[in-house]
Amino acid sequence: MRKSRIFLASAAAVALALSACTTDDPDDAADPIDDVAVEADADADDDEPDDGDDDDASDDDASDDDERADDDWFVRADYERQLAQRDIEPEGPADQPWLQAIDPDWTDTSEYANGGDNTLCFSNASVSNPWRVTGWITMQQQVEVYQDSGDIGEFRVSDAADDDNQQISDIQTFIDAGDCDALIVSPSTTATLTPAVQAACDSDVPVIVFDRGVNTDCMVTFIHPIGGYAYGADAAEFLVDSLEPGSTVLALRILAGVDVLEHRWAAAQEIFGASELDVLGYEFTGGDGAQIKDTVTQYLQRGDVDGIWMDAGDGAVAAIEAFEDTGNDYPVIAGEDELSFMRKWQETGLTGIAPVYSNFQWRTPIEAAVMIWNGEEVPSEWVLPQEPITEADRDEFLDRNAEMPSLHYAKFGGEDLPGFPDVWQDR
Repeated sequence: MRKSRIFLASAAAVALALSACTTDDPDDAADPIDDVAVEADADADDDEPDDGDDDDASDDDASDDDERADDDWFVRADYERQLAQRDIEPEGPADQPWLQAIDPDWTDTSEYANGGDNTLCFSNASVSNPWRVTGWITMQQQVEVYQDSGDIGEFRVSDAADDDNQQISDIQTFIDAGDCDALIVSPSTTATLTPAVQAACDSDVPVIVFDRGVNTDCMVTFIHPIGGYAYGADAAEFLVDSLEPGSTVLALRILAGVDVLEHRWAAAQEIFGASELDVLGYEFTGGDGAQIKDTVTQYLQRGDVDGIWMDAGDGAVAAIEAFEDTGNDYPVIAGEDELSFMRKWQETGLTGIAPVYSNFQWRTPIEAAVMIWNGEEVPSEWVLPQEPITEADRDEFLDRNAEMPSLHYAKFGGEDLPGFPDVWQDR
């Protein structure tokens, strides 16, 4: 069994756990096993690492080259960079991870400097899952801080409800208004929103993109935790290290076409392909708890499932309940730092890990906007720390969040903001 490093997390980051963006239903929902298992087996064959023995293999012949080629959702250089960034000490205040940056390349913003009372515009993909709800609450409280200080006047917000066309229209409306002093965009999907973000950049408003990316670098800063490859690798490495060779793993995904989600699965494919685990298949569930439970149950009816890998773990409890309802032993599972999973993890004593997609990142775009208006340098790519919660520090995070609701995220990073803890409790 391949040996992989496992994090013993310190309190530095926040939730991954992700982001559902559209409501595409998987084509194979009627029978979630047969077709996908074949496709997953093919992927595993394609992803088997190059053993380096055949130096004469042609780079032009994919059948002779076992190393996965770059494609729309996998770039080996980015994958290796993100995995390396997990071990880089971030710059910035240790007690404010939302202001930290990993290996930043600073960019001058003096052209955007102006006085206070600025209009800040925000085009949000949605608040359609608990991770986004938690972050949105945190962002509003951060805005309140800068409204009280006079840096922000009006805060204008649009919510696209996971509709690409609506978000494109929302961004154009902000552009046409012509009075945004900065525009924050959290894109619903990657490729489709790229032209709209480019149009915003071309209007000369400083654009801040965060959470999910787009296929342009025109923005002043792109803010995100280390990324999807790192998240997927944290989860996959844990399963490889915790399961015996030959154990079976089921992968549960939300949807296709979102960069951070695609990168999570691509990283998992790399790591599982180099292991002795048997990936039974991957299934799109839309993040719906009932569908997750039904899908896992169907797999359990056909045989053992020893491990669960998820590209977003806010439905992890539903997956666990499928094992309970069918009388099966608990799996090794990678969930996330949503409290419902962490409490279930503690209660059952199962073997688990909580990868994170740092939820405190929702503070950073507001901080970036104020820095830009002050003419301060910001990282062109603002990479925030991202460290999973392990069993070693799980109870500490649960104690800190003991009064928070189950759909809250342990590493939300808003303890010092106005309204804490009430506004997060009263969602």
